[in-house]
Amino acid sequence: MAEKSAIPNPTEDDGEKNERTESSSPEHEFSVPKREIMSPMDMGKWQKSQAHRDYLGFVLTLNEAVKGKSRTSECHISEPTEKLLGILDTLDSWVDETPPVEQPQRFGNKAYRTWFQRLEEVESLVQPLLPEKYHTAAPEVAVYLREGVGNKTRIDYGTGHEAAFAAFLCCLFKLRIFTEKDMLALVFRVFHRYLEVMRKLQTVYRMEPAGSQGVWGLDDFQFLPFLWGSSQLLNHPTIEPRHFPQLDIVQHHHTEYMFLECIRFINKMKTGPFAEHSHTLWGISGVPYWGKVNSGLIKMYKAEVLNKFPVIQHFLFGSLLSIQPE
Repeated sequence: MAEKSAIPNPTEDDGEKNERTESSSPEHEFSVPKREIMSPMDMGKWQKSQAHRDYLGFVLTLNEAVKGKSRTSECHISEPTEKLLGILDTLDSWVDETPPVEQPQRFGNKAYRTWFQRLEEVESLVQPLLPEKYHTAAPEVAVYLREGVGNKTRIDYGTGHEAAFAAFLCCLFKLRIFTEKDMLALVFRVFHRYLEVMRKLQTVYRMEPAGSQGVWGLDDFQFLPFLWGSSQLLNHPTIEPRHFPQLDIVQHHHTEYMFLECIRFINKMKTGPFAEHSHTLWGISGVPYWGKVNSGLIKMYKAEVLNKFPVIQHFLFGSLLSIQPE
């Protein structure tokens, strides 16, 4: 059942928002997100929806926020940021408490399902992030966190799950739990910690890549850290795209730049020549400028993630990310 609460519009400035929420703020009905894209014919609804506009706008805003900045850059760490990092630490600790089981299958360790089952308490994890007036939003927001860690039936993970976690952050931004001051921390602290937990899940439970294109895809599991990571490297004085396949460059700079950390993880998980196991990335290393890499990855994200029915059929729509037209 939908719950009602007042919700500010994040596009308003603080004066407008305070005036409106302190006087006759309309009640907002929260709702548990559900699937709306049931066939390729529905993709037009998604592309014209408020959810598409808000999600893509959020991704591009974060892309702009990290432009030319190292992960070691000073950033504002708010109380909600600390709380969210604590939630991710909890998910990480559950992996340590749920070791993989012995089984004949090489991939898809069934202990992952035991780990995932603990996410039944995800609402109780998310609710402390929210001010009391938004506690009724917890069932809606928490779904995106649960969807952002993989599929317990298939024991796989891919860019659709990554998008669900980004949608989780977008919902928190729309609720003003996070503001423009938190943008750097959302990428450099929160999303980075999320990646650490996902990589731990992928390696410990030998998760399958969801919808992988093999050597012809950008990566088996992720997309956004390459997108935002290329923005970080814009106008870097010494590191050019041609340098990222070089092991010494990756080793010296992976803690500063998400793109290079992704390359380091690929090198750890795959063997053989880089050009053979990561053909698309190898092609990107031939692009002369990071600006061109970044703009190309934005186009690729729209085409290969946001405009692909196999990915978007699993996207969930509620009141904060609505299927309604713009």
